[in-house]
Amino acid sequence: MTLGSVIEHSVQRFADRPAFSFVSGTPMTYAEFGEEVARVRAALRRMQVRPGDRVAILSGNMPNWPIAWFAVTSMGAVVVPLLPDFHENEIGTFLRHAGCDVLFVSSRLFAKARNLDLPTLRHRILIDSFERIEDGVDEVQPGNNVPMWTPSMGLGDVADVHEDDLASIIYTSGTTGKSKGVMLTHRNLVFNATKVQTIQPVNQDDVFLSILPLSHTYENTLGMILPVLTGASVFYLEKPPTASALLPALEVVRPTIMLSVPLVIEKVYKQRVLPEVTKNGIMRRIHGTERGRKLLYKVAGKKLRKTFGGRLHFFGVGGAKLDPSVERFLREARFPYAVGYGLTETSPMLAGANPQVVRYQSTGPAMEGLELRIAEQDNETGQGEIQARGPSVMRGYYNEPELTRDTFTEDGWFRTGDLGSFDEDGHLYIKGRLKNMIVSSAGENIYPEEIESVINTHRYVLESLVMETKGKLVAHVHLNYEEIEAHFAHLKEEAMHFVQEKVEEILQEVHKSVNTSVNRFSQLYAVVEQRNPFEKTATQKIKRFMHQSA
Repeated sequence: MTLGSVIEHSVQRFADRPAFSFVSGTPMTYAEFGEEVARVRAALRRMQVRPGDRVAILSGNMPNWPIAWFAVTSMGAVVVPLLPDFHENEIGTFLRHAGCDVLFVSSRLFAKARNLDLPTLRHRILIDSFERIEDGVDEVQPGNNVPMWTPSMGLGDVADVHEDDLASIIYTSGTTGKSKGVMLTHRNLVFNATKVQTIQPVNQDDVFLSILPLSHTYENTLGMILPVLTGASVFYLEKPPTASALLPALEVVRPTIMLSVPLVIEKVYKQRVLPEVTKNGIMRRIHGTERGRKLLYKVAGKKLRKTFGGRLHFFGVGGAKLDPSVERFLREARFPYAVGYGLTETSPMLAGANPQVVRYQSTGPAMEGLELRIAEQDNETGQGEIQARGPSVMRGYYNEPELTRDTFTEDGWFRTGDLGSFDEDGHLYIKGRLKNMIVSSAGENIYPEEIESVINTHRYVLESLVMETKGKLVAHVHLNYEEIEAHFAHLKEEAMHFVQEKVEEILQEVHKSVNTSVNRFSQLYAVVEQRNPFEKTATQKIKRFMHQSA
């Protein structure tokens, strides 16, 4: 099945059902969605875009994003989605590397593309209104440009595309450095979106609230292709997903399905739930007992489900490791969460579980139709590199034949670069990144992600990064300064610099607490303050290479 056939199937089957909309807007139907896709397809053909040509999208989430994406892929061209957070220089590099002919760009991000000098780029299109942007324009506003489509162009037909034809080149925002262009075919993407339904069934009555960038394969496959396959509806925020934008949207949309990264739910827990259940001495004592904690979390869970609209039955968490203390809260609060595992290179899902069968700290078993194995397994721990094989594994890295060769084993398995193990029932547990592993002077393997999980359980810690510095382990910690100030507000009159004094106490407390919780090889030499938030990828994983000299 190709992406063009997905559109044809959905337009025919779900014609009158709501498809895409802003939270504040009126949803277009699938029939209207299909017609808009056909118009953009016809306009692109008039611009001499041919099968195999590269067409980029640089935009935040909006209903016109999937229209452009499906128009490009259903005519046999190759879509190159770019993350809105990419720097102007990165955007130019990726457009040049992919040899893009056309760029869809939003008015909000036009400044990043205004001065690009790219000989292959023939057309720029304002995605907000599907208008052509003339050369030499410094500013763009919807309605002030020439429409890319006119009625005389008619409606463009779906092209005769093969399942193994290239559909997309996605540039990763990696944690270890250089971004790579991941080549995904029609088969890769449709197979993955189809098989996700064996983990969590989706139907035309489901409502998605999209908060992750569509240019990332996690949201792209599970939050766009999957809803189109099943006739579900999707709503987009008109602003970044801060609490002030998200809370009213949850009330309006009342989603049944949401996709998220750990940082989102971790912030909810640390900034809203934890302060509430430990707000005074009595509640802190109750929270300190297992029975009391479970009771408090059960009550908090009811409030949280109500905050999310009261209809949520699947909250998918992926893209990074979930803090163990946060997962314990979600379990005891009976919140319908599930943790999945995957990579851009695998379209993305490799493993996952339904909220009803989630196992603590596991990403679930391999998804149906895919194979996972543990290579070079440690005899004691059962851990080794996770390797994958199946129809959703990428074709390779664009224009990187050597890197592609090195990424696959001789017998055709994809090397994920992640360390993990299986339990007796085949449920996968992620240990960390192979490249992040530190080997001590005694030859012991140290996994910084495990130490970070311990650090992040501390009430006042938002995020942390453990690195080796001159043979010693040093933790860089970014604290929740708002929580510190609120909790110790009574000290304001006694000390002008009370926050900084408390920060130093907290860092010492974290240092002592962690070193009593980890083995002797993982003992921290120092815990230092990271005043500013860490640089992160689209799925909110810390870019470790950016902080190596921190």
